[in-house]
Amino acid sequence: MSATLTGRTILVISTNYGPETAELVRPVTELRAAGAEVDIAAPEAKPIQPLTFDTTPAATVNPTLTFDQIVPDRYDAVVIPGGTLNADAIRMNPTARTTVNAFAEAGKPVAAICHAPWLLVDAGLAEGKHLTSWKSIAPDLRHAGADWSDQEVVVDETGGWTLITSRSPDDLPAFIGALTDALGTD
Repeated sequence: MSATLTGRTILVISTNYGPETAELVRPVTELRAAGAEVDIAAPEAKPIQPLTFDTTPAATVNPTLTFDQIVPDRYDAVVIPGGTLNADAIRMNPTARTTVNAFAEAGKPVAAICHAPWLLVDAGLAEGKHLTSWKSIAPDLRHAGADWSDQEVVVDETGGWTLITSRSPDDLPAFIGALTDALGTD
């Protein structure tokens, strides 16, 4: 990673059960390695149980704050990991919806991977955006008014805010790279 994220603050939001392991752990690890301060927020102050491919438990991850402690103005970007169970639950969480809306309204990057763009549907942010996701949720995104395409990473800067999306853990290098490019300095 050639860019530095020193001085940047990034919020990762997840439920306490079910985020895709790689989509939670790898962005946090790589963004911190690039110099960013990364907070992980979950609904409850208890360990997050990531799953690999929605079935196999991995090492737990401790959140640094709870959803009720989120102050969007403190952060430069928000990252939402996928995982079917995580994405299905987080989209129903009012604080998660309010949080991503606050980032979009402030013109700050929102990065969502795999099933995480489901949250954009329920937050009213998918309409008019070009994005990608796990293929099975493409119909939901299209029905919400998004322009979906099957690409490794899609960066859409329309509407006054940047949306970064990718399809799966295989796309993490491009996903993290796009977020780093959106926030980084040389």
